[in-house]
Amino acid sequence: MTTKECKSHGGSSRKIVRRILWSIIGFLFIVLLTILLIWAILQPSKPRFILEDATVFAFNVSGNPPNILTSNFQITISSRNPNDKIGIYYDRLDVYASYRNQQITFRTSIPPTYQGHKEVNIWSPFVYGTDVPVAPYNALGLGEDQERGAMFLMIRADGRVRWKVGTFISGKYHLYVRCPAFIDFADRSAGVIVGDNAVKYTILTSCSVSV
Repeated sequence: MTTKECKSHGGSSRKIVRRILWSIIGFLFIVLLTILLIWAILQPSKPRFILEDATVFAFNVSGNPPNILTSNFQITISSRNPNDKIGIYYDRLDVYASYRNQQITFRTSIPPTYQGHKEVNIWSPFVYGTDVPVAPYNALGLGEDQERGAMFLMIRADGRVRWKVGTFISGKYHLYVRCPAFIDFADRSAGVIVGDNAVKYTILTSCSVSV
């Protein structure tokens, strides 16, 4: 074989490799473009959360000044998938309560679940904290709330979700849910007594959701 023939053969091989690479790139581009177009047409909406009620089993403030908090709640929170063509995987969802931006309970994990089109899920987790020290800058407000017998809390849910469109499943997205809850402990008649010391309060508050 002459030198000229070797060069010609090598050039042909490089052309074939380049064609294969461009074919693969073109195929991947078409697939990604198709997914983006489907995503844009369907326009997935965020799930909608509602804090329905809270049953208070314990809420005790101690210390001088009052800066130690023990609490035990059972909340009912519902989530609705507003999409008619997109499902939602809740891979992780942790629920807890905060007071003036300070976490006052442990995180309670809700089992992973799948939410179908237009489907509603309802969860009733317990959230509690024992002898939680309240930050000094919140102690004054906590004392005032104790005297008034009412408190504004924020029920939070943090987690990871994925979207399902047909057979396509997206990557994981961070989900943030914030549900305001005003509870009047002084007025037991504002709720329903469900045990020796437990009172169930109807709240029905829409939650802010960001993904």
